[in-house]
Amino acid sequence: MGGITVGPVEDYLYSLLPARDEVLTEIEAEGAKRKIPIVGPAVGRILHQLALISNAKKIFEMGSAIGYSTIWWARALGEGGRVIYTDGDSKNAEQARRYFERAGVADRITIRVGDALELLSEEKEQFDIIFNDVDKEDYPRVFRLAVPKLRKGGLFITDNVLWSGKVAEKNPAEATTKAILEFNRLLYSSPDLFTTILPIRDGVAVAIKR
Repeated sequence: MGGITVGPVEDYLYSLLPARDEVLTEIEAEGAKRKIPIVGPAVGRILHQLALISNAKKIFEMGSAIGYSTIWWARALGEGGRVIYTDGDSKNAEQARRYFERAGVADRITIRVGDALELLSEEKEQFDIIFNDVDKEDYPRVFRLAVPKLRKGGLFITDNVLWSGKVAEKNPAEATTKAILEFNRLLYSSPDLFTTILPIRDGVAVAIKR
């Protein structure tokens, strides 16, 4: 999934980024090689920064793949912080586990394999941050499920909300685009949330629960 920013600006933004460590660099290469969707370093830094700003201790990640964004979250947590990793593929989870151990954050991460929506619905506690990066057609369902699971003042963060610019099409036929449009409408119309979409990479929505 490419960025929606004008090409030269996109290149400039990425040229500013400091080099990542060995583990993150390896995951970036693996994601590119196997076409595994990861948020990439520019968005990874945003996630890390938002966790620091909000002093997050409990994060639920919906759709973690091989753990790239999970590491960015985990490194931002303070003492006793916890990230819940979710993915439907046990092979992804096992590969992510090895990355977590090498990155030195395994003790901050709980790995759960299964449907992220079902796993979140089973949670009894509320979270400081819920990160949504599951199948796009599920986004409206995620909205209805995630908001009650978020504490007041917590952050609901979602990737791919501009969908390579397809959200600007007139009368889009693609089901994924329609689902994202509905999701974005729900975010901005909700009295429980204050939302901003950051137009970086493929669009990141950041909503704070009132």
